[in-house]
Amino acid sequence: MYSQPITRLHRTAFVLMIDRSGSMAEELVFCGRRIPKAEAVAEVANGLLFELIQRATRTDGVRDYYDIAVIGYDGDGVRSLLSPEHWFVPVSELAARETPLRTVTVERTLPSGERTLHDVTAPCWITPSSRGTTPMYEALCRVQELVEGWCARPAHADSFPPVVFNITDGESSDGDEQELRDVCRRIRRAATADGGVFMIHVHIATAPDAQSVLFPTEEEVRTNGSRYARLLYDCSSPMPPALDEAIRDLKGPGARPPFRGMSFNASMAELISVLNIGSISVSIQ
Repeated sequence: MYSQPITRLHRTAFVLMIDRSGSMAEELVFCGRRIPKAEAVAEVANGLLFELIQRATRTDGVRDYYDIAVIGYDGDGVRSLLSPEHWFVPVSELAARETPLRTVTVERTLPSGERTLHDVTAPCWITPSSRGTTPMYEALCRVQELVEGWCARPAHADSFPPVVFNITDGESSDGDEQELRDVCRRIRRAATADGGVFMIHVHIATAPDAQSVLFPTEEEVRTNGSRYARLLYDCSSPMPPALDEAIRDLKGPGARPPFRGMSFNASMAELISVLNIGSISVSIQ
């Protein structure tokens, strides 16, 4: 399970869900700047898309190792943020687009351990937005349709299954807890021969001193005591043992599996770490 390498004959899919509700207008500190959460998440999402393109780039161009969907959900409903016509976009098509460039600030760690901030020019596929309510249940229902359809295609029968990330700062406005658990269970049941859809939920915090819970165990969630953390834990996938070492590097050497693909009260730096770990679950040949 979860061992199929990615080739041009066996591509996989990434689905990135982004909460764009009104609360995402609240500000936090990211790379030394105080900016809205929506802007910070858009920068992180663009960074992940750029990284996926880089991983798929070879001397003969960008190979279609991935199909990518980015789904925004807010008071105006659920929509594709990459294409008005299609939910999934091949990575080569994404790379070939003429995309607006934007100056963003990135943090780098020098060999000495010192952290420095640098302004770089980067592609901007996703723009920030924050309005209205949080129709997370509707967005998850759409994701269910997408991953079930993707997994059902004969060409994907033996592929590494899709990886779904849901980035949010709050609770669903259109579904109760049982409905959310049920739809996430259906998403995870969509499968290829290599395993079920891999689902990671990331709740981001506003307060800089919020206590984060990253890739928790059952005991950690029970100790945390948050009802919403418990819900997100139940809605997420167990992390495969192959990622235990990467998760220990993030959590600390004392961390012991099994871990769950969920993070609660994550900082923006922790969000980036979670996305990196989740996306390296897929190996390319």
